[in-house]
Amino acid sequence: MFRLLFILFLVVPLVEIFFLIQVGQVIGAGWTIFLVVATAVIGAFLLRLQGFQTLHRAQRTMQQGQLPATEMLEGLCLLVSGALLLTPGFVTDTMGFLLLVPPVRQVLIAQMLKNSRFIFSSGGSGFYQQSRYSSRRNEDIIEGEVVDDDDPRHLR
Repeated sequence: MFRLLFILFLVVPLVEIFFLIQVGQVIGAGWTIFLVVATAVIGAFLLRLQGFQTLHRAQRTMQQGQLPATEMLEGLCLLVSGALLLTPGFVTDTMGFLLLVPPVRQVLIAQMLKNSRFIFSSGGSGFYQQSRYSSRRNEDIIEGEVVDDDDPRHLR
């Protein structure tokens, strides 16, 4: 995981600088800067709009007594999209805008759900994620209760 992050933090800025130079040579530095700022502003507007839509869908789902799992994952995708759109550059902006397209986001979420198993419950922390490589099963989970020995009610 560390190697992947290291490579990403090394390669992504180099790729962005390369494309910024290439675009700047074709259309000029001023227009390149304008495009980078414009994509950030347009992306922020679209992100805000889709974020509110996702929030309303999540509220409707919760009012129906269901866990808004898909909406939570969409919110995560929108968060990543926002980070990519605020990063200056054309490659990250392209990836950020792709995450703003609902069908692309839904395919990505379906792929995430296919590669992992999620067990949703109404109590506790909301959900338990189980890796597909884990041999752990539902029947291995033992529910319990924490008792504080320092509590005066339990010292009798």
